[in-house]
Amino acid sequence: MSIRRLPDTLINRIAAGEVVERPASALKELVENALDAGATSVSVRLSAGGLDRVEVIDDGCGMAPEEMKLALERHATSKLPDDAIELVESFGFRGEALPSIASVSRLTLDSRPRGADGWRIEIDHGAMVAEGPAALPPGTRVLVEGLFDKVPARRKFLRTPRSEYAACLDCVRRLAMARPDVAFTLENDGRRTIEVQPQEAPARVAALLSPELRTHGLGIDTGRADLALTGVVSVPTFNRGMADQQYLFVNGRPVKDRLLTGALRGAYRDMLPRDRHPVVALFLDLPGEAVDINVHPAKTEVRFRDAQAVRGLIVGGIRHALEEAGHKSAAREQHAQPANWTVEPVGEGAAMPPPLMPQDDSARPVQASVWEQAATYAPPPLARAEPATSYRPGTAEGGTGSTQYPLGAARGQVAATYIVAEAEDGLVIVDQHAAHERLVLERMRRAAGDGAVARQALLMPEVIEMDEPQCDRLEAAVDDLLKFGLELERFGEGAMLVRALPAPLGQKVDAKGLLEDLAAELAEWGEAVSLRDRLDHVAGTMACHGSVRAGRILSVAEMNALLREMEATPHSGSCNHGRPTWVKLAHGDIEKLFGRH
Repeated sequence: MSIRRLPDTLINRIAAGEVVERPASALKELVENALDAGATSVSVRLSAGGLDRVEVIDDGCGMAPEEMKLALERHATSKLPDDAIELVESFGFRGEALPSIASVSRLTLDSRPRGADGWRIEIDHGAMVAEGPAALPPGTRVLVEGLFDKVPARRKFLRTPRSEYAACLDCVRRLAMARPDVAFTLENDGRRTIEVQPQEAPARVAALLSPELRTHGLGIDTGRADLALTGVVSVPTFNRGMADQQYLFVNGRPVKDRLLTGALRGAYRDMLPRDRHPVVALFLDLPGEAVDINVHPAKTEVRFRDAQAVRGLIVGGIRHALEEAGHKSAAREQHAQPANWTVEPVGEGAAMPPPLMPQDDSARPVQASVWEQAATYAPPPLARAEPATSYRPGTAEGGTGSTQYPLGAARGQVAATYIVAEAEDGLVIVDQHAAHERLVLERMRRAAGDGAVARQALLMPEVIEMDEPQCDRLEAAVDDLLKFGLELERFGEGAMLVRALPAPLGQKVDAKGLLEDLAAELAEWGEAVSLRDRLDHVAGTMACHGSVRAGRILSVAEMNALLREMEATPHSGSCNHGRPTWVKLAHGDIEKLFGRH
């Protein structure tokens, strides 16, 4: 077959396959055009999740009739003032978007510049069918109907209206976060799901993702050389089972980059289990020549000139914010439901409790008191009691009501697992194992940063028999483990000799269990993970083995010491596995439980 030049209609359909994959792809292009046109308000209306109708209305600069015709031609743009395509600062140069969308749908383009009349152009799958005057306020309105109606091979691969709407919602949410200075509305089948006015970036992120981020989010504002990073990240205990609320914006452009996933894993190491994910919105600004935005036709991926510097900035910025948060935990407040009260009937028809029958035959009143009933049938519960220690309220900080001792004073222990403390503003319940696990880890980290963790030599070295591959992994990590106070030595093909254990772990450590867990950690992370990450996981495993176990009875002094150390230790609001270490029941919630509100 001889080589021939393809017709423009087929070229546009091929381009559409690269740029327009589904309704959300077309929506993204249209909204980005509106933003690049200087819009201060963008309104999106969908029908059937965009399968039947996608409409975008903006109040941008608008276009004259001759500009509208040019915009519908291939490789026409107003966004590249010169040939420096790598330095484009807009959302994209839109060389394919409008003509590509028009080639696979019925497209109506209305536009009006300020101080001029409006104009309309109608395109039906690449062919102009009508044009003429149009009445509309200054700005542009683009209506896309019947996407892929005449391309059944593409139409049949589209998903359900619900799935397509979810993709459109994610698209608008990303762009609305990227431009907090612009008002956005989104409607689907007449139901409005997004309506935000211009606001600051943290408030916009909270409005679009979760209002709880206002209290459970941490602000990021850091920089390094010519890199700047701002945004919001959640505390470790405010997490999700999916990584669907993690957003990265590069120079104001929403992108999907695997670097973010790796950086978040490094930043939240030993704070979240691998199947839980934080809520994140980060805004990275850097010089145009330091990033390549033309890696993907839809501009959703980028390539950094110095990816390690970007990753280091993200990890360092998030870690610093988490450390500044101290013992903060998203689960620290538990809200009680109001008590539901029932009124017992009174009078002749009222049901009476069965009469109390005493153990002996002495003449006692049948209607004895509640206390007499308890004393008659069962011995009173026994509990240990110690003098309660008070705490000094301190001074409120920033008018938030927080005190010098926000976790209060220990009042007792429940199930030999949970510490009950009285704070100035409520009742605090602490999981002693989870809390101590975090404290031990942070102690070991500080000690390792100062040189090495102190070692407790064993009077008699302990021989631990293990599989040969496990011994190989531990032997390869002997020098690293020594930094954390664990002194090992190979003892034949299938055994390790333990000469010393980390002093922070205390005396009662199951050396065999510890070594088996460490070998498993080393096998899971392997060489693909940086040395810093591997050491942190090793430290986390050791801390878990050396922490106060559930079931251990603590004195009031020990409980208070634990509370004070939690208040002074970074990240103590969550354990090494991402679970909360403490919760609080506020005074108002306690009153609700008893119907006193």
